[in-house]
Amino acid sequence: MASPKLLRIENRDARRLWLAAQGLASAPTGPLDTLSIIRQLGFVQLDTIRVVSRAHHHILWNRNQHYREPMLNKLLAGQRQLFEHYTHDASVLPIEFYPMWQRQFTRMKQRIDRAGYFSSMSDEVGREAIRQRIAQEGPLSTHAFDTRVEGPKAMWSRPPHKLALDYMWYCGELATSHRENFKKFYDLSHQVIPPEFRAANHTDETQINWLCEGALQRLGFATPGEIQRFWDATNAAEVRHWAAQNSRELQQVELQAADGSWSTALALPDIENRLAAVQSPTSRLRILNPFDPVIRDRARLKRLFGFDYRIEIFVPAASRKWGYYVFPLLEGDRFVGRLEARADRVKSQLTVLNLWSEPKIPWTSARAAKLDAELSRFARFVALREINWQCARQPG
Repeated sequence: MASPKLLRIENRDARRLWLAAQGLASAPTGPLDTLSIIRQLGFVQLDTIRVVSRAHHHILWNRNQHYREPMLNKLLAGQRQLFEHYTHDASVLPIEFYPMWQRQFTRMKQRIDRAGYFSSMSDEVGREAIRQRIAQEGPLSTHAFDTRVEGPKAMWSRPPHKLALDYMWYCGELATSHRENFKKFYDLSHQVIPPEFRAANHTDETQINWLCEGALQRLGFATPGEIQRFWDATNAAEVRHWAAQNSRELQQVELQAADGSWSTALALPDIENRLAAVQSPTSRLRILNPFDPVIRDRARLKRLFGFDYRIEIFVPAASRKWGYYVFPLLEGDRFVGRLEARADRVKSQLTVLNLWSEPKIPWTSARAAKLDAELSRFARFVALREINWQCARQPG
């Protein structure tokens, strides 16, 4: 008997489904529900770099431009509707996901215990002293402690108390209480996480099922590797086992890449209904953050959009192809350019340093007008009054 014919998803449909799943298909207007945006995305990565706006704020603003920066800490610290932990990087997640995150606490503890990087952290006696201080004094930041790095200081050297705080945070003993100017304050987890979420107890298999299905729901279609990388809370073997155990429910599809090639991927049973519901995305031009969920998986980005992107913050200036912090420009369902910009808060200016168009993308007057409009909106978001162009407005 011949094998059933696989559902084929052409490249444009794949791009549109992915953008819709990630909240970038519709115009970023209308009533704002920040928590619903985070639930849709699954999590939002936190990042310290503030060239214009920190990544987490920029990501949320790109989904709804009524968002403003203080709103995230209100959900985390004021309403306890979010918690912080580690996916592929530090992130905020909806608090109701906490019961399904227990295995990640265990995984992170095991990973750190094997790593030499944390070998200089405070010992158990020192960690207990930290716990006691937090219990007595309330949430504390790393600045409340005064241990020092011994020996030569490397770029990523951290004092013993900072390593201990992070170790207990990774393991789930401590949680982020709040942030002040992005500085993290640690508290005992039972003081931060509501009891109903701490009390829930799910098997490891249940957590893996939830993680894999949740990843695939948000990805729309994915390879096992993409499912694993989404939360980074499972390993490759666990994802392969989940896929095998659920092979009758999952749908295998053929996916067309930007270069016209075809490959197989997995999808949930509702994939045909989701494809039928996908509409053309807004033609609005968006300035995306380098850490945006659509950008994060560089291999997926290149396969679907033919957009080869690398963030160059750790690349020496002389070796950079583009710039320190370059924003991808998304218009409709394709990437049309790249923009290097920074905020000059003293002069209240959003300074445009460089602009590049993608190959075979003409920089028409209509496209230039769209960029001007988005730059003005971006400047207002971070309370800057002017746009200062320091490069040609027509990309080379």
